[in-house]
Amino acid sequence: MKFTEEHEWLRADGDVVAVGITEHASEQLGDVVFVELPEVGTQVTKGDDIVVIESVKAASDILAPVDGEIIEINETLADDPGKVNSDPLGEAWFFKIKASDPSQMDEYMDEDAYKDFIG
Repeated sequence: MKFTEEHEWLRADGDVVAVGITEHASEQLGDVVFVELPEVGTQVTKGDDIVVIESVKAASDILAPVDGEIIEINETLADDPGKVNSDPLGEAWFFKIKASDPSQMDEYMDEDAYKDFIG
């Protein structure tokens, strides 16, 4: 897994990257009440806002970690946004993106570096 400074986790399987938020981010947001996901087939550029998360405390955006195409979304989050709080590193992934340049993943932190970052 890789981690961003925006508290997203990234799990790559070849050129497909699953994206979610970290437990730290989930705790900071509080109870998640709504998740707006992108459309499958959407072309994204690294840094684009592509998911909106609303919690009892705030609204937050998830950014595209790499350039590519959204190939799958986690539709269960529309019906059960609280999953983001109960299982942020597992069942609560937001989308999967087919990376057009998988080497963009190289700039993100590994788990030890992320733990130091949130330290």
